[in-house]
Amino acid sequence: MVPNVNATPVLGRRGLYWQGGVCLVLLLGVGWLVRRHWPAVTHGAVRLAVADQGWLLVAAVAAVGTWASSALAQQGAVTCRLPGGRLVAAQFAASAANHVLPAGLGAGAVNLRFLMRCGLPAGRGASALAVKAAAGAVVRLALVAVLAPACPGLLRIPHVSVAALLAVAAAVVVVLVLVGARVWPRCRGAAAAVTADIRALHARPVRAAALWGGSLAFAGLHALVLIAVSRAVGLPLAPARVALLYLAASGAAALLPTPGGLGSLDAALALALTASGTPAAAAASAVLGYRLLTVWLPLLPGLLVLGVLIRRRAL
Repeated sequence: MVPNVNATPVLGRRGLYWQGGVCLVLLLGVGWLVRRHWPAVTHGAVRLAVADQGWLLVAAVAAVGTWASSALAQQGAVTCRLPGGRLVAAQFAASAANHVLPAGLGAGAVNLRFLMRCGLPAGRGASALAVKAAAGAVVRLALVAVLAPACPGLLRIPHVSVAALLAVAAAVVVVLVLVGARVWPRCRGAAAAVTADIRALHARPVRAAALWGGSLAFAGLHALVLIAVSRAVGLPLAPARVALLYLAASGAAALLPTPGGLGSLDAALALALTASGTPAAAAASAVLGYRLLTVWLPLLPGLLVLGVLIRRRAL
């Protein structure tokens, strides 16, 4: 019998309470911003309703492709062969669960249960998820490094004094010294397992290609969704600039533990677009369209697929 996998053992009840409180504060802040800028939001919704249908279709196809690319990356993160249909369905269900629980816990729990149902031990399944997440982070950083020189001046690094940097560095050192003695032995074992899995995967070129290709496609298709929606609403930005803004905003939003980036990603995207010179109404319509295609329209079908997978003991 497969052990029950849920969020409580991962973070503990106290951790969930803290994350729930942070989520509530962030969502209240986003609600206040939406109310303050309600005319721009409503104007953006109207603009989205009369947007170019062809570009919206491109965005919808790209959104569907994100689940297939996520499945490809997950297959590349394990050496054994996973059932293709169930794997794609699990990614679709995981994307829905990810918008219910904070900080990716929903997607992690669904994928871990799926891998365990496929015969992987819990430790190897968790290692596979870590490998996939690490590959995704490396790909996003590489894309930012490639796109940033092509869009000079788009990403502005705020000026920080040397004293502030030294103070932050000293605080980090103190935290590492105080916490490292307790945490490092556990992290060392997990890091060794992940490193061993990465070496085993890269010894098989097909698996390595699936891992890195799927991770690249996942980030690229999400950027393409925003690019296509931006084109549909007549956003006056080059595709490379939109892609770079998406990668920067999604990276910043990942630091905040809201469900699926709800609220944090919306605010980060809107702020990035308006800071680049986009009118507020156009930025609002682009963000609304992106979230509609990647979150709200697939949410109910994804939860239904999740229920079917659980009922059929595929999770």
